Amino acid sequence: MPSIALLSSQLVCRGQVVAPDAAALVRLLLLAPVLEEWVVRAGLQEWLIRRTDGRARAASVALSAAAFALLHAGSGWRAVLLVLAPGLVLALLYQSRRDWRLCALAHCGMNALALGGCVL
Repeated sequence: MPSIALLSSQLVCRGQVVAPDAAALVRLLLLAPVLEEWVVRAGLQEWLIRRTDGRARAASVALSAAAFALLHAGSGWRAVLLVLAPGLVLALLYQSRRDWRLCALAHCGMNALALGGCVL
């Protein structure tokens, strides 16, 4: 049975994550976290929270996490499934703090961990 580390490296370490150039690093560590969190958390999730007066918290978390995962469909369905759990974490973070910038920072950290695990 393969170890968790081996399995996760086979799932995560593909494409530009394995040998990132400077442009890929800027995209993965700055642009993607800021733009995705601004659109998904400050946009969609905030809209869902306000639209339901905060009553449907679980729905706003689940829908924004699903939207976040679907943003990664261009990298394949494996990527969609792989980012669903981090998307849930980021949605819960936004739900509790209501600050998309904090989510962008956490997103950047997650991407940095993924890069570090693949490059090193």
